Order: sequence, then structure tokens, then C-alpha cells
Amino acid sequence: MFVALGLVVGLAACSAEPSVEVEGPEQVEVALPAETTQQLQDAVTAAMTATGSSGAVVGVWAPWSGSWVAGLGTQRPGGGAAVTTDMLFPAGKVTRAMTCDVLFAVAAEGKVDLDDSVASYLTGAPDISEVTLRQLCDGTSGIGSYTPQLLPLWLSNPTRTWDARELASYGRGQPGSPVGSAYSDSDAAYVLLGLALERATGMRAADLFQNHVAAPLGLEATALRSATAGVAPNTLRGYQSLPGEDGTLDCAVPTEFTDLSPSVGFTDSGAVTTITELGHYAKALATGALLADGVERFDDRLPAYAGAPAWNTATGGTYQVGSLIGQYGAIPGYLTAAYSDPETGLTVAVVLNNSANGAGIGAFLAWELAAIASKAPAASGKQAPEAGLPWTAEQYHEEIAKRAVCAAPEE
Repeated sequence: MFVALGLVVGLAACSAEPSVEVEGPEQVEVALPAETTQQLQDAVTAAMTATGSSGAVVGVWAPWSGSWVAGLGTQRPGGGAAVTTDMLFPAGKVTRAMTCDVLFAVAAEGKVDLDDSVASYLTGAPDISEVTLRQLCDGTSGIGSYTPQLLPLWLSNPTRTWDARELASYGRGQPGSPVGSAYSDSDAAYVLLGLALERATGMRAADLFQNHVAAPLGLEATALRSATAGVAPNTLRGYQSLPGEDGTLDCAVPTEFTDLSPSVGFTDSGAVTTITELGHYAKALATGALLADGVERFDDRLPAYAGAPAWNTATGGTYQVGSLIGQYGAIPGYLTAAYSDPETGLTVAVVLNNSANGAGIGAFLAWELAAIASKAPAASGKQAPEAGLPWTAEQYHEEIAKRAVCAAPEE
């Protein structure tokens, strides 16, 4: 397994001049200990095998111990150019958190109220007149998702451009929970939120992302792609193993979806980023760096799903798992996850380039990496935090193995 190691980087190492300071423990500028790094690399390699991914990019930052940023594998199955740490890739569902960042920023400017009805900004939406902008962000709108219906069309015609209103209409037509009663995963909700913010401000969503997320944090590569944007140079190639004639997934020759139209995601999953910028954003998200004073984003937490453990909740466009705050998800070609602990500064970010397993594997890998890094020994002059996580690295290593869709090659 080829591994391209990046330089040891702090989470504030972005070349643009930020206007927002991200608070938290200072990152020690050394590499994580060799033993910890090996455990992290082994975890990522195992997840790559389980998903059929030819490549991955990962970043782990433990402020008291060090950091590890690496590109693993190759751009294409079976060989090709090595994956590097500076590659662009879809931020996936982390885009949702960014869309909520824009909502809170626009509300702080007085252009919207968080409890405004969506219908105040979107004409022809009387069926969701009781839904507020805040509920779209929190995942309590009761609106369904469009991905289950449209995924087969994306897989067969990935370059087709979709109108955001058309996407949202598919989600609105699906049954959901009563408004405000429970958290439910809804891509249509974040698309509607993006459309409402465009109408309220008279600005394109891409410009709102730039003004309220990328520029304040000094992120030069992170952006919301336009509906017709082509594939940028130095992009991590993305694949999905599809069933062959015998019904089993073709892990040897997966189908490439690097050119999937960004219009399928819009303000739900249409952003792109790099691993260092994703890590920096995750820390800013967890610490509330982009929020105006007095704004509480994570107070009204709800179970992430029926029967979820008490440590797995959702609100504000994020998931809270133990002490970590972040997001994860899948789009054809990629599994992406990013989490950070606002107290200790522990931050993990990862992307795998085969989406056949579904979204959960990305989250499980991030949680496994966090558990490994949480036990990293303190560097000279530093003190390791006492707080732990409500799971072990072994637990999610086993969960990933149980969900493997591609087997390790026989020796």
C-alpha cells in the first residue's frame, strides 16, 4: 500500500488570511508517534480493502501529541498515480454543516430569522409552510429524501445537470416524521435551505459559502461547486463498485464517478475541499468559530436515529458522537467524514474513493481513528487529556470488517 505522507501541519495552516480565529488547544507541530501512526495507517488500509477503495486521504490531529496527514493508495484500481495529501475531493454531507453556517451568519445580519417559514422565501411551497429555516438545518422538517429515488439515474447518467428545485420536489413527495418531532436524514431539506437563503439574500449559494465559510476561515480550496462545474485538476478519482452479471459487486473494476454532476448535491453535498482544510473546518465547526456571540447551535440535540445510544445525537447540521461534533456521508464515488472535539481539539478527517458500502463506513473509520488518536501519548511539555470516547477502536474496526463488500486479495 503506497502512502504519501504530508508535512506535519497545524489546523490553521491555510494560506489565505482568515478573519475568524479558531480557538482551542494549540497543536504541537510534530508527527504522531510511530506506533500510533502505524495503528492509524492499518485502520485506513483495512477500510480501503473493505470498501474496495484504491485510495484514501486522511488527517488526524491530536494537539497534545502530534498530527498525521497522509495520502494512501493510488488514483486508479490496480495502480496509477499515487494519492497525495493536496488533492481535492467532495466534502459530501459536510456541506450540510456549511449551509447551516450560512444560515446563522445571514440571521446574524438580520436578513432572515431562524424561525421564519420556508414559504416566506420559496413560492409554491404551501405544503411546508409550517417548516422553519431552523428546522431545515436541524433535520426536524419532516421532509423526505430524494437520493433513494434518484440514485439509479445518477449511476446511469452521472453527468446530467439537475435543477435544485426538482431535487427538492422528490424529497417533499416522500412521507416523513411530523414537523419538529424527530431528527431524520433529509437531503431535500438542505437543498430547500440553500434555495431559501439565495432568495433571502439575492446571492448565489456559492458566493454565500465563500463569504461566510471559506473566506472567514482562510480556506482557499473549499467551495460550493456550480451545477455545471467540471472536474478540477488534482482531484481524487472516485468510484463505486456495481453489481456484475452474477449479482456480486465488481471490486476489481469499479465504475468511475469522478465526473458526477455537482448539481445532484447543491447545498446538501456539493462542496469540495482538501484534507487539511476539511480538518480546519471541522475544528471551526465544533468550537462554533463562525457563530455570532450568544448563538447556541448544539443545544437541542435529538437521537440520530430510533434507538440510538445517548451519545449519538444530531442537530444544527451536525452529528454529535461522544465528545466529537461533525458530519459524514456518501455520494457516488466517495465516503467522507470529519469530526472534532471542541475541548481537546482532537480532529479527524477522511475520504475513501469507493462508495459501495454506503455512508456508515466513513463515520466508523473516523470514529476508529479518533479512538486510536485519543490514546496517543503526550509530546514533551504537553499533557494528554483525560476524557475518553464511549467506544473502542476495536469495536468499529470490527464493524467495518462485518460490512465489507470487497475481500482482501488472496495471497
